[in-house]
Amino acid sequence: LMLSAFTGAANGYFYSAWRKCIWSSHDLSDIVFIDNYIFNKDVFIQFNSTVGKYVGYTKHGVYNAELRNNNTGILQSERSQVDICKQNADVYQQTITDKSVPPTVELSSVTQAGGRHPAVLMCSAYDFYPKRIQISWMRDGKVVKSDVTSTEEMPNGDWYYQIHSHLEYTPKSGEKISCAVDHAGLTKPIIVDWDPSMPDPERNKI
Repeated sequence: LMLSAFTGAANGYFYSAWRKCIWSSHDLSDIVFIDNYIFNKDVFIQFNSTVGKYVGYTKHGVYNAELRNNNTGILQSERSQVDICKQNADVYQQTITDKSVPPTVELSSVTQAGGRHPAVLMCSAYDFYPKRIQISWMRDGKVVKSDVTSTEEMPNGDWYYQIHSHLEYTPKSGEKISCAVDHAGLTKPIIVDWDPSMPDPERNKI
């Protein structure tokens, strides 16, 4: 999350300042505020909330860091920015990352050259958020892990994702093959049973 940025250029020199909030935990316990001052792509002075003071990385940066660290008002203002980070990050998580959209699931038969088995099924999950999802295959109620390949979760470019899983198999009379999809947007997994006698629109479940 970027709070602000400033850039400027003159006579072939480039100056910029970047203020960022960085975190990875859902409870924001590891959130860090970083204030970078950059000259010609090199950081010459930085405030990091985990350090609690300015640090200079060049002669000019060390000089300015010392001046800022001796200014109680500036230092207290920078230290308080981590609280602003938490406020903004909390709003961000509530409006975006805490939301979930369940997938649309489709099960279909596909052709594949050079496989070890004569038949291939593809289980596809579309338009889901967040990214994490689980697809598993079952044959007569037992989870199958061999002869299964899956793509990575692929972004659609509109905040949503899609994923495709393939099962190579040799058809057996009376066998029941199912695809199960579990996702944060679902109260329970979606299970789609393969029925080769049904037309595609009826085999595809939402």
